[in-house]
Amino acid sequence: MTSQSHITAFSGPRRIASGSAAEVALALKALGSIQPMALVFDDKTGGQIDLDLRGSEAEIAARYAPVATEPAASTEDEGQGAPATAAPAGRGRPKLGVVAREVTLLPRHWDWLAAQPGGASVALRKLVDQARKASEWDDMVRRIREATSRFLSAIAGDLPHYEEATRALFAGDKDRFDDLVAGWPADIRDHAREMARGAFA
Repeated sequence: MTSQSHITAFSGPRRIASGSAAEVALALKALGSIQPMALVFDDKTGGQIDLDLRGSEAEIAARYAPVATEPAASTEDEGQGAPATAAPAGRGRPKLGVVAREVTLLPRHWDWLAAQPGGASVALRKLVDQARKASEWDDMVRRIREATSRFLSAIAGDLPHYEEATRALFAGDKDRFDDLVAGWPADIRDHAREMARGAFA
C-alpha cells in the first residue's frame, strides 16, 4: 500500500471510512474503541492492510502524507546534457532505461529478427509492446476480478450465495452477480459492486 492508495474500512458489515490512507487512519483514530474491530482494505488489490494509528492526529497525518515521486526521464531528454555526476554508461542505454539481458532463441528466430528493420533489439521491443497492448484489457479485467474476490473472501465468506457470486464474478456474468449479492448487507453489497465495476466487460 502507498500513501496515495484508496482504502476502505469496515466494522462488521458497516462501511465506516473510505478515502486516502491518511483520511481512513484519522477516522479510525477518532472512533477509538471500535478501531480494533475494523477490517481495512486496499481498494485496488482487495487485500487487507494494517494502519499505524500510534501518536497524535498530526503524526498520523504526516505518516500517511502523499509522497512526491520524481517523473521518469523521457527520451526527449537525450542529448540535452547529463548531470556532471552521471554514472559511466554500462551495457545498454541506461539513460533511456534500456537494460541489456540475455535472450535465448532458436537460430530461425535470430534469422528472422536480424532481417527486421532496425535489427533484433528494435523488433523485439515492438513485439513486446504489441503483446502488452493486446493483453492490457484482459489483464485489467483479471486484476479487478482478483481484487474483488480477495475482498469478498475476507468479508463475505459466510454470507448467502458467496461461492455462487464469486463464480459469477469470474464468469463475467454481471446480472447474476448483482442478483446474488442483492440480499447482502447494503455496505458490503455496494462496495462489492463498486470494486467489480469493469470486471464484466
